[in-house]
Amino acid sequence: MAFFVLPLVLLLSMASPATSCNKQEKTSLLQFLAELSHEDGVTVPWRDSMDCCEWEGVTCNASGAVIEVSLTSRSLEGTISPSLGKLTGLLCLNLSYNSLSGGLPSELMSSGEFPSTVWENTRNLGVINASNNSFQEWIPSSFCISSSSFFEVLDLSYNQFSGSTPPGIDNCSALRVLKAGHNNLSGSLPDELFNATSLQYLSFPDNSLHGLLDGAHLMKLKNLVNLDLGGSTLNDKIPNSIGQLKRLEELHLDNNNMTGELLSALSNCTYIITIDLKNNNFSGELQKSELFQPAQSKSIGSSIQQLNWHNSRNHLFMQLLAYLIALWLSGNNLHGQLSLRISNLKSLIFLSIGDNKFTNITNILHILKNCKSLTTLFIGANFKGEAMPEDEMIDGFQNLRALSISECSLSGKIPLWLSKLKTLEMFLQRNQLSGPIPAWIKNLTSLFHLDLSYNNLAGEIPIALMEMPMLTTDLTANHSVFELLVYLGHSFQYQIISTSPKTLDLSHNNFTGAIPQEIGQLKLLAKLNFSFNSLSREIPKQLGNLTNLQVLDLSSNHLTGAIPLAQNNLHFLSKFNVSHNDLEGPIPSVGQVSTFPSSSFDGDPKLCGIMVAKLCGLAEAPPVSVPSTEKMIKRVSFVIAFGALFGVGVLYDRIVLSRYFG
Repeated sequence: MAFFVLPLVLLLSMASPATSCNKQEKTSLLQFLAELSHEDGVTVPWRDSMDCCEWEGVTCNASGAVIEVSLTSRSLEGTISPSLGKLTGLLCLNLSYNSLSGGLPSELMSSGEFPSTVWENTRNLGVINASNNSFQEWIPSSFCISSSSFFEVLDLSYNQFSGSTPPGIDNCSALRVLKAGHNNLSGSLPDELFNATSLQYLSFPDNSLHGLLDGAHLMKLKNLVNLDLGGSTLNDKIPNSIGQLKRLEELHLDNNNMTGELLSALSNCTYIITIDLKNNNFSGELQKSELFQPAQSKSIGSSIQQLNWHNSRNHLFMQLLAYLIALWLSGNNLHGQLSLRISNLKSLIFLSIGDNKFTNITNILHILKNCKSLTTLFIGANFKGEAMPEDEMIDGFQNLRALSISECSLSGKIPLWLSKLKTLEMFLQRNQLSGPIPAWIKNLTSLFHLDLSYNNLAGEIPIALMEMPMLTTDLTANHSVFELLVYLGHSFQYQIISTSPKTLDLSHNNFTGAIPQEIGQLKLLAKLNFSFNSLSREIPKQLGNLTNLQVLDLSSNHLTGAIPLAQNNLHFLSKFNVSHNDLEGPIPSVGQVSTFPSSSFDGDPKLCGIMVAKLCGLAEAPPVSVPSTEKMIKRVSFVIAFGALFGVGVLYDRIVLSRYFG
């Protein structure tokens, strides 16, 4: 967004802090500060210096006029004073990432509105950023006054504004950026909004907007570079006129009710780099979509998250595909198989086609193995009832680091071709795989997140799992950083997947036998889940060596014996569950284990301790028959009653005798 306001930025950079600000502007700033209920220490430097041009967050021009007030992320609370309207030279006001709210004086405006007087008097104001606060009620309609020819940027996103989008936006002839996403706005987009022909960035995601995306109106915004209307309830098809937005680089219509097949008109947007259409109701067979036809298309699929192609309009289709690096197709009603042309995506590093109705997993893997740069592959919730391919010809994927084939109900065994994925870091839950865990699992030297839960795997837990390098030795320093593209805040961010917790999850399977004592070697493990199996014998005390463990779930097995005292060495443990086993003896009354609720020990009637409201030690007392116990109680009761009566009788006798013979 920086290039939108480049002239303003250059003007601010020419500001000279050497000249003192005038008294009136200093008073206005102090009044603004005084009306805040909390200001995170801004008061001290502002009050210590006489020259407000030297104050933090304040910028002046060569004449000493305040041209910028920027106080972001300073925990400011309270209301915005109308005194800022007296800063007649103000060009930029940035109060984002604070806790500013309503409660302004009623003589100024309705309580809770962002004060329109701030910019009614500051005719030169070009940028207002009040995002990430707690403003509420309606967005004022007076910020686009007839003389606001300099006004370029308005960001009110991440607040609590309600009502409809403000009218009169078309009066802001220079407005280029309008962001009001993540509020409580409702209704349809007003017609006059589309008369603001200078708009380059229009962003209203995650509101309650509804209706259609009118093609006749949309084509008026010829300068539009970014359009974000995701997270609304827009319906019907994407209008063909969107192809006339030749400068469009980003389109976000995700999480709506859009329908129809994937649109070929987007191929006319020759500068587009991001298309997000996930979680709609698009349908059709993907390999027959017009977007995959070379003669008609320069973009691909539903939910392309990044197209890193050159801007030349003369590139051939296959050349353009060579620069695609990330593709989201998840959460639609796409069916059939992938197009063979996807194998031409030589730069593709991220692919998500989960939660659709794709078929033929073997064919898809054969196609994708040619995407040599692929590091992340999410293909789960497809291929219902198919068999896990065991074809040894499935090779490639030499750079794959994250693989999810979850919730596919795949049958068969863990296939041998997975052993070739030497860079795999995250792994196959929720299927119907059977058989044992193969010993070659330890050869996946980068694997640190292994989730095989909700399958039909059987046999004993192999010792090979206890020799996984990423769980036994701290290889972080030598471990290559995996930058997983994630979609956050409608811009691309990077998440280092190596910071995810190291996990071993074998829950909801049919494993038998004992938990190997070698489990103590997995010293880097953070989450261990062996629940809902048929494991037996005692809990190995070596579990106490896993001092990084945060989650330990051994519930619903056939484990016996006592809870080892060594479990108290697990100081970072936040979840602990050994319920529904055959454990016995006292629950440790001190240490981390003693802090968990009784539900962690349900279904183990032989356990005792404060947590289960059962005192220990009584079970070790000599057995006593019920009748003899009752007799003892009767005898004790008789002795107590007789003693009480005897005492009362003696006392009565003394009183009577003293009265007559005293």
